Amino acid sequence: MNFEQRVKRCNELRIKTLDLSLETGLSHLAGSFSMIELLTTLYDHILKEDDKFILSKGHACLPYYLLLRERGYNPHLSGHPEIDPVNGIHCTTGSLGHGLPIGVGMAMARKFRNKDGKIYVMMSDGECQEGTTWESSLIASKYKLDNLTAIIDNNKIQATDWVDNVLPLGDLRKKFESFGWHVSEIDGHNFEEVESALKKSYDQPYMIVANTVKGKGVSYIENNPEWHAKKPKLERLEQAYRELRGEKP
Repeated sequence: MNFEQRVKRCNELRIKTLDLSLETGLSHLAGSFSMIELLTTLYDHILKEDDKFILSKGHACLPYYLLLRERGYNPHLSGHPEIDPVNGIHCTTGSLGHGLPIGVGMAMARKFRNKDGKIYVMMSDGECQEGTTWESSLIASKYKLDNLTAIIDNNKIQATDWVDNVLPLGDLRKKFESFGWHVSEIDGHNFEEVESALKKSYDQPYMIVANTVKGKGVSYIENNPEWHAKKPKLERLEQAYRELRGEKP
């Protein structure tokens, strides 16, 4: 795909995510929209047959379900992913702080069994406030899990407010490096940076800190903590669709 095709692909997935929200009554649009470029790059260009993906920030599941449907799966459309390997969901997530520990366990098992394939985990920044994140990071480093790549959707907003106002995380890059990970920091909406980062591997666990805009693509949702789980009403819906289609007001 060229640049224009990838932009169109992402905007179409945001539109379909909005459609699915209306169909199901499920929400969390803002955190879904922030990771669209990351998800489409993973599923369109990176993941191989033996790889597994875990959406640890399970509340942002709508675009994940859509990408699974594109591949012939039929995931159950609940508010958080429920484990169903037959339909491409390898981990139940929702309560934050679970995806990375489970991903570490999967990566360890593969290392011990000399099994091919990588484990990819998509996390939220607020999730890095959980103790399990740091316990599992130490384990991943100790066992040199070079088959583990984690991505932080660093949109800087969590459920009720800006992360810095709730519990500041400081410099995530330096933190994970101090825990023995290789870390890349990228623009999570820049296709070249995202794909380049995801194609790399190292002899240690690998963390990608992807700086993103929460609510990307819809002006009144972007960088607005009020929209973490809020649903747009009719007049706002029309504006959202116009903006995602690139139409003028």
